[in-house]
Amino acid sequence: MTTRNDGPRREREPLARARVGKIIRHVVGVAGFLLLWELVGRAGLVKWMPNASDSLVRFAEMAVDPVFLGDLAATLMAAAAGLVLAVLLAVPVGLLLGTVPVVEETTRAIMEFLRPIPSVALIPLALFVFTPELNAKIALIVYAASWPILINTLYGVRDVDRVATETLRSFGFGSGAVVWRVALPSAAPFIFTGVRLAASITLILAISVEFFVGGASGVGRFLIQASTGLGDTAMLDVVATLIWAGLVGLIVNAVLLRAERRLFRWRNA
Repeated sequence: MTTRNDGPRREREPLARARVGKIIRHVVGVAGFLLLWELVGRAGLVKWMPNASDSLVRFAEMAVDPVFLGDLAATLMAAAAGLVLAVLLAVPVGLLLGTVPVVEETTRAIMEFLRPIPSVALIPLALFVFTPELNAKIALIVYAASWPILINTLYGVRDVDRVATETLRSFGFGSGAVVWRVALPSAAPFIFTGVRLAASITLILAISVEFFVGGASGVGRFLIQASTGLGDTAMLDVVATLIWAGLVGLIVNAVLLRAERRLFRWRNA
């Protein structure tokens, strides 16, 4: 005899098994990669490459290194500040372009000209315009991170249900109310996807600017000091730092992806 709770439980069991299987495959993939890395390092096939085990040990040691942690915090703070400013800039502009076709058509050529320009190529200009190195770094982060947010906002507004828009207008609501009540909520999943894509760009660009410019702190500065060292220890520091950068990017993306699924669960439904 089955109870009422047996139905939902049976529905959750395949999902739980699929989730466990996915985690196992991820673990096997990472373990296989580390094993291959260790074998290549032990065999000396790549002379400059340190062993996976030595790199992971150095990676763990850096977790309690105050110098590295300070540099990591400086990079994350610059990336976070740039991302917040990019959201505050790109979302209103995207809403404007999406709701006023004349403005979008007028600025389309300028956008298509500016968007392909690599942010790293703008480092000399940013340093000339923004005197402190931190301001130049944040300005470049804002420039690079604004594009995915802007484009996703624009496409999100274009995807708005026209029936809902016209219904709201028929009840006497103005353009501002239509944007606030219909356009922005409908475009929110697209905007959040743009933010998630921009988050990885901010981290990459922050480290790149720090590496090319130097500065007082940051992961890029730590990489410069590590790469100018001598012997196997220098390469070990570089590889361990790269592992940290990849791990931070992975964690940030996972957190934002989980938040996106929770906030916009209705979108999948």
